[in-house]
Amino acid sequence: MSVGLVLANAVLVDPAGGIRTGSLSVAKDRIAAKAPDGAETIDAKGAHLAPGIVDLGVFSVDKAACIAGGITRVALMPDLSPPLDDPGLVQRSALAAKPDLWVHPLAAATRRLEGRELAEYALMVRAGARAVATGRNQIADSGVMLRVLAYAASQGLTVIAHAEDEGLVRNAVATAGETASRLGLASGPARAEAMAIARDLALVEETGAAIHFRQVTTARGLALIRVAKAQGLRVTCGITPAHLLLSDIAVTDFRTFARLSPPLRSEDDRQACLEAVADGTIDVLCSAHDPRGPEAKRLPFADAEPGMAGAETLLALGLGLVRDGLIDLPRLMAMLSANPARIIGVEGGSLGEGAAADLMLFDPDAPWIIDGSRFAGQAGNTPFDMLPTQGRVLKTIKGGRPLG
Repeated sequence: MSVGLVLANAVLVDPAGGIRTGSLSVAKDRIAAKAPDGAETIDAKGAHLAPGIVDLGVFSVDKAACIAGGITRVALMPDLSPPLDDPGLVQRSALAAKPDLWVHPLAAATRRLEGRELAEYALMVRAGARAVATGRNQIADSGVMLRVLAYAASQGLTVIAHAEDEGLVRNAVATAGETASRLGLASGPARAEAMAIARDLALVEETGAAIHFRQVTTARGLALIRVAKAQGLRVTCGITPAHLLLSDIAVTDFRTFARLSPPLRSEDDRQACLEAVADGTIDVLCSAHDPRGPEAKRLPFADAEPGMAGAETLLALGLGLVRDGLIDLPRLMAMLSANPARIIGVEGGSLGEGAAADLMLFDPDAPWIIDGSRFAGQAGNTPFDMLPTQGRVLKTIKGGRPLG
């Protein structure tokens, strides 16, 4: 553990406190009013300093990718092999990346993620689980989902839900529309998302549970979220940069790096998502980090696995929303750190005295070209391959200790 640290000459970006220029002191693993004697000093030289990213809903503990992307905490989805439906598996996952990365496992909502029998949440909470997740798929049985929400509420846990009606999207690899028709791809209607959200919101109203829809990507789905929030339901939602910046046209030529879950949507839905970021409907910007090697992606489109490596590009693509005037920098940091930390009940997202010294130092203007072949992480399956962008992490700090 570091004795202390001073980050001097920085632009401090606090989700709650706005932006100011100055220095930040760290004593051991906490932000402090004054660093102890003998503390290391890092001259930021005008770079931006913000809370480390809390990435809500990754599918792999990819330590190198997280350090490169300014991520200090990840909420790990239960879709491992075997799934995180047992206290021993949860405990092992929580320890997987120490001391360089906080891993917060999400307990499988049902045994083996099969959508039938509830897992034992209370025991998994004691082992380190921070929320309950349905995994990559919806729980199709409404009775089971009702019990999931009720049990989670009794344990004070948020349910992280996948929002697609299973009966409408089973075997689909794209969103129904002109692009899917031209390519001859099996597709499901975008409306499947709103149908799943409507059902789950009705069950939330019944149970009083807290629910977070990991990705909401359609105008109809977002409209339901707005109404639910106005009614006072305990609902939040997230999205990835891919669904904000790309439409289903990106799968033209059968580009498997653009095969995602949920699939990319129409341009109208993409624009609706941007509006939802601007008006505050969307709470979280996440990477959905899911590194896949060539054996999973260099296949015919329908056979390729969905997912993208998003940890190393999350900040840069998020900064594009700031440059476009959609949101300001503190709001982006809230979406990347403070909001996800609050949803799963962990520290993060603050530069206030006494807060955890989990930080990232970054240059918002540094130009670079996204090149998946040069990623630090496990794989480079990004739909943004070879895209020029701006904004790069200079240093990631966990518990007051610079990494990398």
